[in-house]
Amino acid sequence: MFSKFTSILQHAVEALAPSLPLQEDFVYHWKAITHYYIETSDDKAPVTDTNIPSHLEQMLDILTQEEGERESGETGPCMEYLLHHKILETLYTLGKADCPPGMKQQVLGFYTKLLGRIRQPLLPHINVHRPVQKLVRLCGEVLAAPTENEEIQFLCIVCAKLKQDPYLVNFFLENRNKAGALGAAGVEGSMGDGAESSDASAPDTGQKQGPGDAKAEPQNPAPPNNNHSYNLVNSLLNLTKSPDGRIVVKACEGLMLLVSLPEPAAAKCLTENTALCQLLTDRLTSFYQALPQAMDPLDIETVESVNWGLDAYNLKEDAAAFVGKRALISFLSWLDYCDQLIKEAQKTAGLVLARAVRDGFFVPVLEPQLMQTSEMGILTSTALLNRIIRQVTSEQLLQETMYFILGEEREAESLATISHIPLRHRLIEHCDHLSDEISIMTLRLFEQLLQKPCEHVVHNLVLRSLEERSYAENKAPEEREAVENGTLPEAVDLEEDPLFTDLSPDNRLSSPDWLSASPPQSPDHAKPDGKTEVHKIVNSFLCLVPDEAKSSYHVEGTGYDTYLRDAHRQFRDYCAVCVRWEWRGSPKPFEKCDPQTPFFEGHFLKVLFDRMGRILDQPYDVNLQVTSVLSKLALFPHPHLHEYLLDPYINLAPSCRSLFSVIVRVVGDLMLRIHRIPEFTPKLLLVRKRLLGLEPEGTGIDHLTLLEGVIVLEEFCKELAAVAFVKFHASSSP
Repeated sequence: MFSKFTSILQHAVEALAPSLPLQEDFVYHWKAITHYYIETSDDKAPVTDTNIPSHLEQMLDILTQEEGERESGETGPCMEYLLHHKILETLYTLGKADCPPGMKQQVLGFYTKLLGRIRQPLLPHINVHRPVQKLVRLCGEVLAAPTENEEIQFLCIVCAKLKQDPYLVNFFLENRNKAGALGAAGVEGSMGDGAESSDASAPDTGQKQGPGDAKAEPQNPAPPNNNHSYNLVNSLLNLTKSPDGRIVVKACEGLMLLVSLPEPAAAKCLTENTALCQLLTDRLTSFYQALPQAMDPLDIETVESVNWGLDAYNLKEDAAAFVGKRALISFLSWLDYCDQLIKEAQKTAGLVLARAVRDGFFVPVLEPQLMQTSEMGILTSTALLNRIIRQVTSEQLLQETMYFILGEEREAESLATISHIPLRHRLIEHCDHLSDEISIMTLRLFEQLLQKPCEHVVHNLVLRSLEERSYAENKAPEEREAVENGTLPEAVDLEEDPLFTDLSPDNRLSSPDWLSASPPQSPDHAKPDGKTEVHKIVNSFLCLVPDEAKSSYHVEGTGYDTYLRDAHRQFRDYCAVCVRWEWRGSPKPFEKCDPQTPFFEGHFLKVLFDRMGRILDQPYDVNLQVTSVLSKLALFPHPHLHEYLLDPYINLAPSCRSLFSVIVRVVGDLMLRIHRIPEFTPKLLLVRKRLLGLEPEGTGIDHLTLLEGVIVLEEFCKELAAVAFVKFHASSSP
């Protein structure tokens, strides 16, 4: 009580007294602090019962005022006094001893405000960066310490200063061999970079006179070697374990600043000599293992998007939504942090962090879940992987995720090599699983993969098998010319096939949507670049399904033109992504292809084609997903993919199949089965109207799976026609 009264009295005297020159005023406040330690006998009283906080605040105000009154960058006498008399060293010692109780908080606050308020660079001075470095080591030592808030504020201001001048980070890479040998606060003279001296408690009273020039010379940081510790990172890592969520977020922000520093030595030290990689993978693992073993894939897919720094939640609401929602949001939030950290990181550090996530989380934790035999477990883990893929945006983590799923192989596949990457093999097999739910979820996972900006996905899954164009019969030029001029190969020649004799050339252009969208008809000939006339390709797809199996022309708004609009938008988006991949603009010339390469469409296309071949016997939802993945592949602007999936006129090599030939076989099967179903057309139309919600669900319809399959087939052919049309015009326009 008495000390508070003297503080009030002192302020009153100061207000009435004539203002002293700033330096005298500054020295007065510093001496008042040091006199407290000389004169006081009660070191148990808290610091808030003394005048120390007031004197420290006055010193800060004076330093701020002094800088404001001087030329930019010029050091004033008060700042020179602070530097020369090693005031920060002394304060560090007092803070470490926490004498009087609460002094550590005061010292942390003083350092934070000093670095934050003073614009001139202070950290290059040895009498600033050395005590700052030592104070950094005091932070995060005790979990849930009463000084946590001040500690994190201090660490974050240091990080912010390093962000402004990244080279200064080299001051904070400490040689491990000298750890424990920093020069002490309050002891005059030059000390080695090391730890406190035995006289660390002796304060600088400000009585000693230094040399004439009191200005401290900045010290250049020496480039570190491999045997360094990075205590700034270590202290922040400790504070990420705080029970206070706000402290954790601030610590994560500090780490985000440090990983982004461009200094290679700091990046190397960060990834090799700290536990940052371990923190990322340990947290991912613990959050993942806290999830329920079985979750509804819809819950996983639809839970709101997460942001690691804004993880606000309501436990009651989360529990009411679905079991495991809180755990799922925690996992996805930490994944978002890992993703953002890697995106911001210096390039080599980002690579190491991303690889750590793959080696420390994906492989040991996630892979066994995906490889298990429990159907519920497969479904849950596949849905989680799908969500992970959807959420990852950093280039380096995305690449490591793709390598984890698909492997890094880029050479052509063969039946003998498809199981070389067990996870890839298993996931592709799951696209044709006995469980329709698992098939659909895994197909959606691959669709998600194909939509990521990663060239390796398309190459690994499809393009490496099409590189040598061995799916096409490499005929003599005159034979090829005849094929390109409009004669379909024998295997898919609709006009010769008895199943298609009812499709005269006249009714192939009967669709009003097609007439309004197609270019003017031109004489049959190949384009100069060898492309078949687009109208023939479009018609080939539009006329694949015979008229008696079509139902869309009975329902308004289901025409080909709607697919044209979607295809145009999607193709533009795909081109924007693929332009960076430097794909070839035209097919590889046959003379440069290896004719001895046996054709294998690759495991992925094999499974897709097999499922496409069963479209009349599979559930509607499965068919929608299979055709969705195939249409995504058809949109990619690679000439081999375009030729293989969208050109009905390629002359297939013996025993090879293409998407078009697979559909031709399906249509052949359909035409044999149509005649066995009484009232086929009315039933087909009713099923279409029910799928569109135009008719209420009523009595069951026999052959429902086949009828739904026919509808998907018709729509898919229109979609492929639209994609072919849009791609042709994009490539032929200037």
